[in-house]
Amino acid sequence: MIRYDLACHVGHDFDSWFRDSATFDAQSAAGELVCPVCGSQQVTKRLMTPGVPVRSNRAASALGDGKSKAARDAIRKLRRHVESNADYVGAAFPDEARRIYYKESEERGIYGEASLDEANSLRDEGIDILPLPPAPDEKN
Repeated sequence: MIRYDLACHVGHDFDSWFRDSATFDAQSAAGELVCPVCGSQQVTKRLMTPGVPVRSNRAASALGDGKSKAARDAIRKLRRHVESNADYVGAAFPDEARRIYYKESEERGIYGEASLDEANSLRDEGIDILPLPPAPDEKN
């Protein structure tokens, strides 16, 4: 596994793990990388230093620093807020988002699943959507 520091064209910094550099290249070429803040697909690698473990930090988690914990806590809080205040519509998300946008269904907050193509299609229609980051491991 390899972790890359990434940034979208707006300048949001984030990181992600990939099986190898070829996986990053393939996902980037296919437009599958998405900024978790703004949803932009214009994502590039940032210059980064290699993570060379030393004896004092070998047992430490790669996500054990304060910034990572704060990010995990923020994601958990965001997910709890969405799950408490919006309707889960599952795979029907693209269709229900359109019905709400075109005033064919009650206006309300929803969340669910959509493929990258479906999400892009919604954005092309002018429907504002945001990716909801997956819930981080609760052990951290």
